Amino acid sequence: MSRGILKAGRASALAVLLAGCNGDDNDKPVYGEGTGMPVNCRAYVQEAVDAYREKRYSAEETMDGLERNCGANGIAWDNSRKR
Repeated sequence: MSRGILKAGRASALAVLLAGCNGDDNDKPVYGEGTGMPVNCRAYVQEAVDAYREKRYSAEETMDGLERNCGANGIAWDNSRKR
């Protein structure tokens, strides 16, 4: 009996995970058509990491940018761009 409950729990967890990923704005990097600048967080995070590794920005500057754009109230989140 416990195996059946465990299987049902796994199936439920998988369904929730798959449903939560449906239509995710960050499932792939998106760049502006005219500017080529990152539009969503997935693109911005990669740009920030690349710039840091190339020593264009310090760790502090990189973290500030990540927080500003992709933090809890970041401007690169889908719901913030639609305002």
